[in-house]
Amino acid sequence: MTITTPSTDLDPYSDAAILEPYELYRTLRDLGPAVRLDRYDAWAVARYRDVYDALHDHETFISGAGVGLTDELNRRMAGAPITMDPPDHTKLRAVVGKPLQPRELRKYKESVRERAEGLVDLLIERGAFDAVVDFAQVFPLSVVPDLFGWPEEGRDRFLAWASAGFNALGPLNERTRAGFPALGEMWEYLARMAAPGALKEDGWAAGLLAAAEDGTISREALPTLLGDYLTPSLDTTVSALSSALWLFGAHPDQWDKVRTDPSLVPNAFNEVIRLESPARGFTRQVAKDRTLSGVDLPAGTRVLLLYGSANRDERQWTAADEFDVTRADASAHIAFGHGVHGCMGQGLARMEAHALLTALAAKVRRIEVGEPTWRLHNTIRGIESMQVTLHV
Repeated sequence: MTITTPSTDLDPYSDAAILEPYELYRTLRDLGPAVRLDRYDAWAVARYRDVYDALHDHETFISGAGVGLTDELNRRMAGAPITMDPPDHTKLRAVVGKPLQPRELRKYKESVRERAEGLVDLLIERGAFDAVVDFAQVFPLSVVPDLFGWPEEGRDRFLAWASAGFNALGPLNERTRAGFPALGEMWEYLARMAAPGALKEDGWAAGLLAAAEDGTISREALPTLLGDYLTPSLDTTVSALSSALWLFGAHPDQWDKVRTDPSLVPNAFNEVIRLESPARGFTRQVAKDRTLSGVDLPAGTRVLLLYGSANRDERQWTAADEFDVTRADASAHIAFGHGVHGCMGQGLARMEAHALLTALAAKVRRIEVGEPTWRLHNTIRGIESMQVTLHV
């Protein structure tokens, strides 16, 4: 049965919707499987099953026309694996993702664990600290740039560049425009890093230069592919780590469960990013006419797949808005995407988060949190600042 596509003037990119998104998501889910966003000439897909199905039909819901909301910025961001379809995507993903495979990541598990324990000890001694600047940002910035082999130059700008890159996937609003200077800086930096000798020889990113040398990838693609190692590896992890502190601080009973049974850490992290998905969502373009749960989507339609809504869909999850570290199906979330475009760096993000949560569980009895201030950002759902005290 084909149903009429509902439309709405609701704006998921308004300040109010960004700061408090979950009622808007519920409204979109209740309106239908796909809802036309009048102001953006796009459709929002907000239910879990429909987002999941779209992610697993990459021949219809294509990434090759970009994964942002505006055609202009999609054209500018072309060339990265996230904006490609198989077989080109498969080829580039194999090169970029090689050091991010589980077997490779295991080599660094012990050093990441040691850094996590050192940070937790430092923050316990400090007393009060900021969840974002002192915890969620400082840890990936102490791990990721060294693993990838970035030089010291530019590291103080990585977070600003990552934020601007993700903002540009939303509409061409003031948040996007404000990031244009940072994006210009980033592209100049990546062009310099693509030169021989710019990157550390023992880092993961150097493998891309080697692939260009042997002809596996083109030299022209190097700056864009290096950007795949920079932007996605930081902002989403920062969001997940700060949200973890907030949720465990607000739900001490759930923290007690993790402290009592640290083997819950992987499932607890899944529940954190299910409930507070770091990426609100990305778009796809419909390559051929497609009916999605009864809604006709003609070829050329731009659809916004809302991960943050899907992961709270009451059609999929029991007590969807509750935080439960023992939730049996927490791993079914799509916070990291799914299908051929599932996040390449999710193994690294999990390794960092598991190390920190394990270190906290071993030493911290209670996580005391203040009221969080949330970021105004087009794509990333995250805390901007929040006071925390760790009680031992």
